[in-house]
Amino acid sequence: MSPLTSPDSFHIYDTTLRDGAQQEGLNLSVQDKLTIAKHLDDLGVGFIEGGWPGANPKDTEFFARVAKKIKFKNAQFVAFGATRRPLVKAGDDPQVSALLDSEAPIVTLVAKSHDIHVDLALKTDLTENLAMIRDTITHLKNHGRRVFLDAEHFFDGFRSNRAYALEVIQTSMAAGADLVALCDTNGGALPDEISEVVNNVIGATSARVGIHCHNDAGCAVANSLAAVHAGATHVQGTLNGYGERTGNADLLTIIANLELKLGKKVLPTGLLKEAFRISHAVAEVTNIAPSARQPYVGLSAFAHKAGLHASAIKVDPALYQHTDPAEVGNDMRMLVSDMAGRASIELKSQELGIDIGPDREVLGRVVERVKDLESHGYTFEAADASFELLLRAEIAGAKLHFFTVDEWSTTVYKSVDGVVTSRASVKITARGKSYEANGSGNGPVNAIDRALRSGLESIYPELAILELTDYKVRILEGRLGTGAVTRVLVQTSDGKAEWTTLGVHENVIAASEMALEDAVTYGLLRQGIKPE
Repeated sequence: MSPLTSPDSFHIYDTTLRDGAQQEGLNLSVQDKLTIAKHLDDLGVGFIEGGWPGANPKDTEFFARVAKKIKFKNAQFVAFGATRRPLVKAGDDPQVSALLDSEAPIVTLVAKSHDIHVDLALKTDLTENLAMIRDTITHLKNHGRRVFLDAEHFFDGFRSNRAYALEVIQTSMAAGADLVALCDTNGGALPDEISEVVNNVIGATSARVGIHCHNDAGCAVANSLAAVHAGATHVQGTLNGYGERTGNADLLTIIANLELKLGKKVLPTGLLKEAFRISHAVAEVTNIAPSARQPYVGLSAFAHKAGLHASAIKVDPALYQHTDPAEVGNDMRMLVSDMAGRASIELKSQELGIDIGPDREVLGRVVERVKDLESHGYTFEAADASFELLLRAEIAGAKLHFFTVDEWSTTVYKSVDGVVTSRASVKITARGKSYEANGSGNGPVNAIDRALRSGLESIYPELAILELTDYKVRILEGRLGTGAVTRVLVQTSDGKAEWTTLGVHENVIAASEMALEDAVTYGLLRQGIKPE
């Protein structure tokens, strides 16, 4: 891997807090933005674009708080804004003044490079647009700011009027811009075009070139890498590919490809291993579920299901993995399904920390048991806890026994004031004694969960810390009506970890009760309680 000779030799520039925040359904508070900025700095990106000071109160407050309180270890902070308005001096434009007031040491200016946008959006002429670019850059440089220029719609502009698009670049550099980022704003370019245009720009202007891609044609990451191959030394993107429409280039995928595939060291040593953690931490802040199939950092990025793959991975993981998941802080996972063979089960048991023991036939029994259950609607891919209980039962020769639910019932009623309440009753046998317990909740499943734990907590007080955190129901094979088979997944937490269990039955409440039994059993196992 080539060394990073200086922090400025190759730029990793994050725009999650500005461009990423334009994603539909993504709303960040000032505190959210501060938290994400801390994660970005921990990742080691060189530049964090914080937003557009003066454009809205939230961004103005954010920059004020950063200026007073935040010191970054790795990143430099960037304010984003536009060139001055037509026929207004840069020093008299409030928006330009807000960029200076932000105290950000670097300003990224967005400028029109597509002639039709100058006419229709700015409603000015091409000469005035160049003057706007020149005057604003000069003004900011005179106040000691470093200036990056985002050439908006550059690839469309290059197709439409190559001479003018290049004149925008030349004007920017002559005014003192430190670099120009070529923006595929509409996201419609393909890698070959990106390479050709970047080559042309570098050859014609000698500018330092960056790249800013959107994913409308599904090529944002590929386009970014094509630009780097053609000579770009500044790459913009967002964490997890957040952004308007179909998103921006996923910066985590770009970084991993640059470091692991192209041998370019673009982060400080050791920080690439933070990619998985930071991707998921930021997803929590944005409240957008992470994509399991996201390259490198998705939960399924190194997950293996087919038995043939598992057999090969047992010999050498590199046979079916393009890189070591540990490089980005991820892990290999084995998925247990009806496609699994002995090798899959053995690798999964190792992943769970379970010793199969000398009876190697247990692998065959587990394989057959899984295939039989999956033919009836079970799926263990997302229910590791239920699979672990099954595996331990096969090894022990009997189901792990902490308690037995002898009977249960639920009722749902609506009061005269319209309040709907569910109640559940359970009869339980544990440690040779019978117990009855009741519970109420906002639904039958919640009521059964409370009744079950209420009946068991006097025997197993460790259950008090368990909490039902998620519940999913699926009608299998698209069948509708009361006779349909349903699969229920229940997620439970003890405050330190979460686990998922499942149940399958024609009756959704019965399926839920089965999943809850597994959840409590696994919770007791995690607490170190020994079965009866």
